[in-house]
Amino acid sequence: MDPVRFGLVGYGFGGRYFHAPLLAAAAECHLLGVVTTSPERRAQVAAEHPGLATFASLEELAGAGAEAVAISTPADTHTALTDQALRLGLAVVCDKPFALDAAAARGSVELAAELGRALAPYQNRRWDSDFRTVRALVESGRLGTVTRFESRFERFSPEPGPPASGGGTLRDFGSHLVDQALVLLGPVTSVYAEWRLREGGLDDDVFLALTHADGARSHLAGSWSEGAPGLRFRVTGSAGSYVVDGPMDGQEDALVAGRRPGGADWGAEPPERWGRLRRGDDGETVPTEPGAWDTFYPAFAAAVRGRGPVPVDPRDAVATATVLDAARHSAAEGVLVRL
Repeated sequence: MDPVRFGLVGYGFGGRYFHAPLLAAAAECHLLGVVTTSPERRAQVAAEHPGLATFASLEELAGAGAEAVAISTPADTHTALTDQALRLGLAVVCDKPFALDAAAARGSVELAAELGRALAPYQNRRWDSDFRTVRALVESGRLGTVTRFESRFERFSPEPGPPASGGGTLRDFGSHLVDQALVLLGPVTSVYAEWRLREGGLDDDVFLALTHADGARSHLAGSWSEGAPGLRFRVTGSAGSYVVDGPMDGQEDALVAGRRPGGADWGAEPPERWGRLRRGDDGETVPTEPGAWDTFYPAFAAAVRGRGPVPVDPRDAVATATVLDAARHSAAEGVLVRL
């Protein structure tokens, strides 16, 4: 397969560590350049990817022969850039939050379908080592019928959390938390949420209680200011519970440290970080599946070439945004929202 010519829009933390290294490591992709007007970002691109071009606009990138683009910019620019790229004839991967609300997400999905362009939200956390293990245990039946899914993205930062451009903790961490819950347990029928509003009005310390159509419940928490982060996962079923104490999947730390995919040990977690399958006082350690963020872009490139589906259905982004919309309403009004 001829590599898909990819551009990257934005070179902040996400573009620099979550997209550029994985695009550069994928044989199915050719990283053509980065769209940024920041002199500081252009200098970083030159230092970290010598010879890689930079562009001032999506139009310049498309004119240079790009076929696809990954968008990793402030949250409030995602919809406009996604739609612009689609109209320029580009396939699009858009980082989370895919859109600020469900209506905007639906509009981009419908535009991509109308134009016949490949579109996918960048839900890399589906390929976290611990979540891959959760899915394998549920699909194998070792937990029996799942009744409750507890999941936390909790960190402690002396800083006040992500800036306004991130959209707040509910949209930021919540995009992954809700997506994982929907992947694991299916559609949601009701949403209850709580949050703490920081100075400036942005939310933090968010909690969501979701009821799924099959009766299972998800309890999800996200925080940038939690001094004692809780369990990463506790998944309860009729045959036992699977517990992951943390820390989170190590692929982010590996990329930030400069490691790149390709070795046999990519995504592997050491035994001391493996979770346990427990049945009261009885329990067993379960080897953690390797993390596989490096599979996303090869799969998307294959979809661009007509050789398979996109790795994440864009309609899933609409479903996630619908739950997050309901969560914002619930937290603001103190009510249970039925979907």
